[in-house]
Amino acid sequence: MLLGTLVLLLVSAGIQDARVREIANWKNAAIALLAPLWWLASGLSPWPDMAVQIGLALIVFSLFCCAFHFGWMGGGDVKMIGALALWFPFTQLSSLLVVMSLVGGVLTIVMMIHHAVSKKAGNIEVPYGVAIAIAALFSIREPIFNQFT
Repeated sequence: MLLGTLVLLLVSAGIQDARVREIANWKNAAIALLAPLWWLASGLSPWPDMAVQIGLALIVFSLFCCAFHFGWMGGGDVKMIGALALWFPFTQLSSLLVVMSLVGGVLTIVMMIHHAVSKKAGNIEVPYGVAIAIAALFSIREPIFNQFT
């Protein structure tokens, strides 16, 4: 049930970012607030497991705040990746970040081509929430599909 809710939030956030280039704060808050329920359902212990997840999320959020500072990512994107870091252990989170960067790179190239072909003025706005959502969906496929084996 929790993973299903996360999937719906991710799809919704990705669509919203593609359409209006922002992600609603309530979606990011919901992703973050559902993580402790996921921890309990997954059997994580308060110490050190939950503490590690919180620390990992703080590190990821801090690093991506730097990207926001330099104008490389939007605030909704940073909040979304920080909230998602609460859900994934280090190995899965590392995989998510790699997939996110690859999908984000392809998305950026597509947006650059579209920008050049349509001869729009101004900077290119890449809906990076789409790349984050796709990477997170890719990362959660494992617990969804392997629960039946």
